[in-house]
Amino acid sequence: MTNILDELKWRGLVAQTTDESALRQALADGPITAYCGFDPTAPSLHFGNLVQLIVMRHLQRAGHRVICLVGGSTGLIGDPRPTAERVLKTKEQTADWVARIQEQVRPFLDFEGDNPAIMVNNLDWTAPLSALDFLRDIGKHFRVNQMVRKDAVAARLSSEEGISYTEFSYQILQGLDYLQLYRDYGCTLQTGGQDQWGNLTAGSDLIHRVEGASVHLLTTPLITDSSGTKFGKSEGNAIWLSADMTSPYAFYQYWINIEDASAVTLLKVFTDRTAEQIAELERSLADKPFLREAQKALAADVTSLVHGPAATAAVQAASEALFGRGDVRQLDARTLADATAELPGGEVKAGMTVTDALVAVGLVESRNAARRVIGDGGASLNNVRLTDPEQPLGEADFLHGQVALFRRGRKSLAAGRRAP
Repeated sequence: MTNILDELKWRGLVAQTTDESALRQALADGPITAYCGFDPTAPSLHFGNLVQLIVMRHLQRAGHRVICLVGGSTGLIGDPRPTAERVLKTKEQTADWVARIQEQVRPFLDFEGDNPAIMVNNLDWTAPLSALDFLRDIGKHFRVNQMVRKDAVAARLSSEEGISYTEFSYQILQGLDYLQLYRDYGCTLQTGGQDQWGNLTAGSDLIHRVEGASVHLLTTPLITDSSGTKFGKSEGNAIWLSADMTSPYAFYQYWINIEDASAVTLLKVFTDRTAEQIAELERSLADKPFLREAQKALAADVTSLVHGPAATAAVQAASEALFGRGDVRQLDARTLADATAELPGGEVKAGMTVTDALVAVGLVESRNAARRVIGDGGASLNNVRLTDPEQPLGEADFLHGQVALFRRGRKSLAAGRRAP
């Protein structure tokens, strides 16, 4: 048993704790039982949830028991946002998302072995409760004057929209979760994001009032870039952990394009690399930033963690092939589609000349310009240099029958998408 708190702090994964010295001692004396909750507010977990999964992963590897809670009941209510009321999802949709997220979590933690992780759903203990029992047995331990001080609640109370009793009750439900897990499993640590501190303290306070026991909380900081902007979005879209919502290729590209100033911080947070390995990558970043070795290591490690080594190898091959350092014909159909989805381009068809195709995909403005580029050796089709302006596009030029990859110069890429 090792004390994991110093490791978490070095990696930048600790923002707040209830009593650091007491928590440190409890972890050293362990094993303890810790839990983190995930609400099914979408059909996939996202970048922010990944931070919590990594904390749980570290705790389990240090010998502590971890519980992953997917909120079948809290997901029906919705954590109050500071801005507006959530749209309530149906029970059927929530149940479907619970199942999806439970499966998504499993690769991150060890649910077998000598110290298996535990999966729970808070609907199991809230559904049997009657409204009267809930109010008498749980609600009586909460004080409204304290509840309205929670940041999200206070923000909504001062807004024109206000807050419904439904969302106002969320912190009571989350508090009940901690109490239930304390009673059932001896759970004494809850983790979450820094912005969840108010909801987390609802549980520790409830346990203190009902059981007379002191338990622990640990939050992670918001992960921001050098300008203070929160990580986790690409071109305004959330970075999801599900491959059908953010493709492995797009996921990998997000990480490999991280700014230099944030690469080392993110290596500490999101990878298992040691201090020595990260220091070496930091030196490379300072001495030879053009190699982007830190970003490459970060992208490979996190993509392998979320999508598996095979997916990482496929997207790395696609990245190399797109920039002329590999055979695009070797890419599988899914990876090719993901890799070319965001490329500019246009519709082309078999039989048209490569001159017309270069115009159609937007790499040149006119047929004359296309002829000049081809004559100068500056254009390629599927990484093969073009030499004949009158060369027709053939059926075999469409990779997987769908797309032809055109390049002008070294960096200007476009996708010729087969016209229907």
